[in-house]
Amino acid sequence: MFDIDVRSRVPVYEQLCRSVAELAAKGVLRPGDKLPSVREESKALGINPNTVTKAYAALERDGIVYSVPGRGVFLADSHDEVIKAAARERFSDAVDDALKAGLAPGELKDIIDEGEGKNDKT
Repeated sequence: MFDIDVRSRVPVYEQLCRSVAELAAKGVLRPGDKLPSVREESKALGINPNTVTKAYAALERDGIVYSVPGRGVFLADSHDEVIKAAARERFSDAVDDALKAGLAPGELKDIIDEGEGKNDKT
């Protein structure tokens, strides 16, 4: 269900968190939807169950999911605002890094405009 690249420099648990957030933002996952169990997901992805547990714990800490003992992990109703706030923070950090690297604000706008064009094609 989730996309993981084991060759990526991004930790697997973080990739799993991002994948859940992305699917929620796209509406593939809806509030109240049950996520796969730790055992199911670790087997499907070929990763350690502790990694899935760590990702689910991080998502719960951030308010994106909630757990019900004995029933599973579910997408929270308030996930939209949490995901948007996290995206804004990551975007702000990326803008700061780009400006420090010497990119001009106009260049950043061009990059954003290019990204909007990509989203129109999907």
